[in-house]
Amino acid sequence: MTCNVTLDTLDGQKMPAYRAEPAGTPKAAIIVIQEIFGVNAGIRRKCDTLAEAGYLAIAPDLFWRIEPGIELDPDIEPQMERALSLMGKFDQDAGVRDIEAAIRYARDASGGHKVGAVGYCLGGRLAYMTAARTDVDASVGYYAVGVDALLGEKHAIANPLMLHIAGEDGFVDKETQAKMHEGLDDHAKVTLHDYPGEDHGFATEFGERRSDASAKTADERTMAFFAEHLG
Repeated sequence: MTCNVTLDTLDGQKMPAYRAEPAGTPKAAIIVIQEIFGVNAGIRRKCDTLAEAGYLAIAPDLFWRIEPGIELDPDIEPQMERALSLMGKFDQDAGVRDIEAAIRYARDASGGHKVGAVGYCLGGRLAYMTAARTDVDASVGYYAVGVDALLGEKHAIANPLMLHIAGEDGFVDKETQAKMHEGLDDHAKVTLHDYPGEDHGFATEFGERRSDASAKTADERTMAFFAEHLG
């Protein structure tokens, strides 16, 4: 079952979110962290797939403080331009606090089960920040941007984190990828996977950016990771 819900934020406001429930009792909950395109059809499909696998999935509308209900298509140039503009206006620190509120909601809604997080693009970066700043039980980031600037927070990552790195990412250059490996390869809680030849957005559900074989590989690794660490 799927529905739109409203969550209480840490600062006492209301945040919209998409909720997908499994057929039976959830084995855990997972927060799905949006790209710069909002909680669009692709992010909702990510939630639905997790629900089909037995998880309660929650996708908070992290752009709600700018404008609630934004849904954009990266394959349409004006919408891509708007998404990049929204990213510039987005308060990432506030976004992580809103993700923390979603974690609390999900933990309660799932009956106290463990809570994971998976994010894409901007959401991949936020997944890293969530791993460092919250009590989330396990996190996954796809083609996270700007992680090199966040390596000073790696000491705070206490629970497992997996990052999927696109080898030809137009937003994450080779130097940045090298810094990610240099800073995180020896971290006991962090696992990095590289996808040579793949560009940013290769695991999107819909559209021109998807690279099917690598998307399937990454998603299989993600599901195995959650099965291990969330139960």
